[in-house]
Amino acid sequence: MLNIVLFGPPGAGKGTQSERLIEHFGLVHLSTGDIFRANIKGETELGLLAKSYMDQGNLVPDEVTINMLKSEVMKHESPKGFIFDGFPRTTAQAEALDAFLASINSSITKMIGLEVAEDELRERLRKRAEVSGRPDDANPEVIQNRINVYKNETAPVKGFYEAQGKYTAVNGIGSIDEITARLYKAIEE
Repeated sequence: MLNIVLFGPPGAGKGTQSERLIEHFGLVHLSTGDIFRANIKGETELGLLAKSYMDQGNLVPDEVTINMLKSEVMKHESPKGFIFDGFPRTTAQAEALDAFLASINSSITKMIGLEVAEDELRERLRKRAEVSGRPDDANPEVIQNRINVYKNETAPVKGFYEAQGKYTAVNGIGSIDEITARLYKAIEE
């Protein structure tokens, strides 16, 4: 089973590239944001629990998040693999994901990091705001805060997978097709 964590800061191109990877490799896309929304809308037990935290302005605990993810993974019979989007965001989540995958005789194949300089990220997010109308991408202070949160809270997960020999850096600068070709090569190595 091919299990990929696509990793990178806001504006690195994860959304665009994950769509291409899903199609090319026949992977199941697991977005924690989508899983949260579906569980809340469906009023599942886990969804109601997550909503109770969110309604108070609190982060949903890792245990609730991983249980939702487990439930989603188990819905798929004989998948070719998964691409994890928005997860893991912390080392604790990475450890929980590894433990869960081991329990079903699987593991993360690779974490692929799209590496893009901060100046380029800010420019991409500014352009995305113009095209998509996402106001959070238009505010320079919000953009910088998102980059800082990534660097301080999410980037350390890279070290977790580096220690396992599973991290591969990919240059996230260039045309969409050039970056896609680099990702295919990184996965197929």
